[in-house]
Amino acid sequence: MIDYLFLPLAQTGIFELLAPAPPGWGGNLLRGFINSVEIGVGAFSLGLLIGTGGAYGKLYGGHVLRDLLQVYTTLIRAVPELVLILLIYFAVPDLINRLLDIVGSGRIDVSGPVAGIVALGFVQGAYATEVLRGAILAVPQGQIEAGRAFGMTPTLLMRRITLPAMLPFAIPGLANLWVVAFKSTALLAVVGFNELTLETRQAAGATKAYFTFFMAAGMLYLFLTLISNVLIGGVEHWARRGQPPIAESR
Repeated sequence: MIDYLFLPLAQTGIFELLAPAPPGWGGNLLRGFINSVEIGVGAFSLGLLIGTGGAYGKLYGGHVLRDLLQVYTTLIRAVPELVLILLIYFAVPDLINRLLDIVGSGRIDVSGPVAGIVALGFVQGAYATEVLRGAILAVPQGQIEAGRAFGMTPTLLMRRITLPAMLPFAIPGLANLWVVAFKSTALLAVVGFNELTLETRQAAGATKAYFTFFMAAGMLYLFLTLISNVLIGGVEHWARRGQPPIAESR
C-alpha cells in the first residue's frame, strides 16, 4: 500500500526531469515561474493604481463619480476573472478591430501578457479600492482635521498624514491581494500564455510524470508566498514604527 502511494516519488530520473537544461524541464518551469511573477507584479501594480484612485474617488468624489465607482467595484467583483480574461483577450480586440476597419486603420493584436495584466489588474483594482477605502476610514479623523487646521494642501495632507497613518491598516489586505494576483496568473493558461501552470502541464504531459511536476509547481508557488510573507512583514514592521505592539494596545 505504502509502496503504491509513494511510487511516483520514487520514480527514477526525477532529478533529470527537473534539470534546468534539456532534456530536463526545470528551465521551462523556471521560465514559467518568472513569467507568472512578471504578470503578477504588473497586475498588482495596476490594481494598486486603480485602487488608490478609486478609494479617493469614493470618499471625496462627487455623487456621479461615487456611483460609477460603486458600479465598477460591484460589477468587477461579481464577474469571474476567467470570464474577464477571455473577454479582454477575444472580445475587446475584436470590437476594437471592427472600429479600426470602419475608420480604415490597421488592426491590433492583444498579447496574452497584456490581456492578463489588464484583466487581473482591473479585478485587483476593485478589491484594492475597498481595502484602501477602509484603511483611509480607519485613520482618526482628528489627525486629518488637525492637518487641515494647519493649512496643509490635499497633497501634503495625504503625504504627511493620511498615507503614513493608513498603511498599517492597508498592508494586510494588500498582501492578500498580491498573493491572489500571483496565483491568478494560472488562469492565463486558457489563452496559451506560458506561465507556470501551462509549462507544468506541458512538461507533465510530455513525460507522464504528473506528480513530480505538479509538486514542483506547488513548491514554487509556496516559495514565492513565503518570500512575500517575509518582505511584507518587514514593510508592515516599518509602517508600524513608533506605535506600541498590537498585544500592548489591546
